[in-house]
Amino acid sequence: MDMFCYQCQETAKNEGCTTLGMCGKPAEVAQLQDLLIWLLKGISFWGVRGRALDVVDPETDLFVAKALFATITNANFDPDRFVHLIREAIERREALRLRAQAVCRAQRGSDCSDAPPDHRGWIPAAYDVDTLTAKGREVGVMADPALNPDIRSLRELLIYGLKGLAAYTDHAYVLEHSNAALLAFMQEVLDATTHDELTAEDLVALVLRTGQMGVEAMRLLDAANTETYGHPEPTQVALGVRPGPGILISGHDLRDLEELLQQTEGTGVNVYTHGEMLPANAYPAFKKYPHFAGNYGGSWWHQQQEFEAFGGPIVMTTNCIVPVKASYRERLFTTGMAGWPGCPHIPDREPGKPKDFSAVIALAKTCPGPKPLETGAIPIGFAHHTVMSVADKVIEAVQTGAIKRFVVMGGCDGRQKSRDYYTRLAQALPKEYVILTAGCAKYRYNKLDLGQITSADGTFTLPRVLDAGQCNDSYSLAAIALQLQAALGLADINDLPISYDIAWYEQKAVIVLLALLSLGVKHIRLGPTLPAFVSPGVLDVLVQHFDIKPIGSVEADVAAIVAGN
Repeated sequence: MDMFCYQCQETAKNEGCTTLGMCGKPAEVAQLQDLLIWLLKGISFWGVRGRALDVVDPETDLFVAKALFATITNANFDPDRFVHLIREAIERREALRLRAQAVCRAQRGSDCSDAPPDHRGWIPAAYDVDTLTAKGREVGVMADPALNPDIRSLRELLIYGLKGLAAYTDHAYVLEHSNAALLAFMQEVLDATTHDELTAEDLVALVLRTGQMGVEAMRLLDAANTETYGHPEPTQVALGVRPGPGILISGHDLRDLEELLQQTEGTGVNVYTHGEMLPANAYPAFKKYPHFAGNYGGSWWHQQQEFEAFGGPIVMTTNCIVPVKASYRERLFTTGMAGWPGCPHIPDREPGKPKDFSAVIALAKTCPGPKPLETGAIPIGFAHHTVMSVADKVIEAVQTGAIKRFVVMGGCDGRQKSRDYYTRLAQALPKEYVILTAGCAKYRYNKLDLGQITSADGTFTLPRVLDAGQCNDSYSLAAIALQLQAALGLADINDLPISYDIAWYEQKAVIVLLALLSLGVKHIRLGPTLPAFVSPGVLDVLVQHFDIKPIGSVEADVAAIVAGN
């Protein structure tokens, strides 16, 4: 096979992509990503042993997180960028190795390494794509066909959880909120995936620890976002367009949006959000910009049509990129860990300076205004601070039956026809049921008129879809549950009137799932398919301990939810 990748929900035949990724990832990029992950395990070997000797390199620690982020589904498709990351990984590994070995020899009389496996010391003969992809083919997911499938499954589950953990952690670091323990943990886990002595039980325990660290990373990112830009507020976001040129910004990075708004102020250029950037419209810090014009379009997988219609430049700050059409390639700018071959890339910030969006702004001034796609507005801004600020009213609504149940329908959207399940489920839920959501899964139902909840005395209303924000804001879903549990005096989180019906696509959804499991949440429905990387044996463990189950028919699942299952 040319490649093997099964990290996303849309993987071919729910088994694995072997010639071309369903996401559009070519085999050579998959091979380069496999090699990069393998080299990160080498950095982590020396990182773990270095920490035991007080040898720490914070820049390399952060590099590991960024490099993991680059391999998330639909983030970076540019082979040249991965060649640079691979070169940097080897340079950083060797620098860390030499430091660790020097201290080790001085303190212990050894170099802290027996005959090292390749990942601890391999250096290519040349940094060209052919040499690197050849090595990538040797070290990918299926490098050892004799490996126990449950062990392989658990190792990959750990790596995919780490990718989501790395993404959330990197976003927090961009906003100068740090946690060195998260970076150290990533290296601990990467190193652990190379240890053949670890049993399935050992790896399951590490999976739950990964979920716990996921909660911490999401808490850190929540603090970074809200301390920097304020708590999201209930907001009606305009879906139409304004006269004049515009820039469309997609992805998740709020600092990129902030700097773009600052640099476009007074230029006559409007700024619109797209996809997962929609929740930015609820932050107080961004509302002061009169040219912040609202949201354009819908979920990530519609972008080929929507980017074509927009007509002006697009800034992709993170995932999710789909194959870029030639008609708008020259006006799609990537930044951060995002990349697509042939698209202009905005470099990282220099110390003390913002990113430079001048090329984007100059191009926007030469482009026509966006074509209208829709009109109206949608409500957002129901993160945990907003919801729990009226906790007494929410609890009263639960106790009086005005709210009979919450249904968490967070996670990811995707292209498969079967995902209309989530639209039909939202429509079929009883009118006393409130949907809690975060992530792009909401685009399956956030523009439906599902009404609102009104208290018995008429003094309190909530929309039936409470949009907490991006997948990056999934902490709100856990925070609301934990705070309701405390307020209601319940010993077990599973005694709450909350059901979980989660859609997944990529690795940030994986860490959200692991975070929920680490909190003890049970009875989660997961769809539209179960992960291909979860072996039958590992699935049995998840079912036994957490009652994870696939989605079924809308009718059967609604009946089960109403029954409290």
